[in-house]
Amino acid sequence: MKIKLETNAVKRSKWYEFVIRFVFGGLVAATAGIVAKQFGPAIGGLFLAFPAIFPATATLIESHEKRKKREAGLDGTRRGREVAGIDAAGAAIGAIGLLGFAAVLWLSLAITPTWLSLCLATVTWAVLSFAGWNLWRGKYLKTLVLKMKQRTHTLFPSP
Repeated sequence: MKIKLETNAVKRSKWYEFVIRFVFGGLVAATAGIVAKQFGPAIGGLFLAFPAIFPATATLIESHEKRKKREAGLDGTRRGREVAGIDAAGAAIGAIGLLGFAAVLWLSLAITPTWLSLCLATVTWAVLSFAGWNLWRGKYLKTLVLKMKQRTHTLFPSP
């Protein structure tokens, strides 16, 4: 599986799908602001860690995949769930990177210039996210190959 940018996905999206993402993200950010004003920035920051557009994106990814399969004459429910699951795995791995980002920033801001702290935190995020993706990808691909072999054996049993 390659990480790539698909610009044609923008063309396939409907205008209201962008509105859903924008509104959901805005509501999450506004809620975090209200919580921060009421309970302080430390608690408000926890709410900003909520993946603002992920829930909307996951459902849209699933519906896009279903639509593509339906156009090809297939059901697409399983494929839609698989693709949304892969996206969720990427979000979880990115969240681990963000934890590293937050930890480095929190520990370094008091002793280094802000620009340097941000650079160190960004590098930490990139390294953790890239390493996590590669570890997951290796395990995922091995599992997929094993499942395919099992299906082949059940379809064509050995004599």
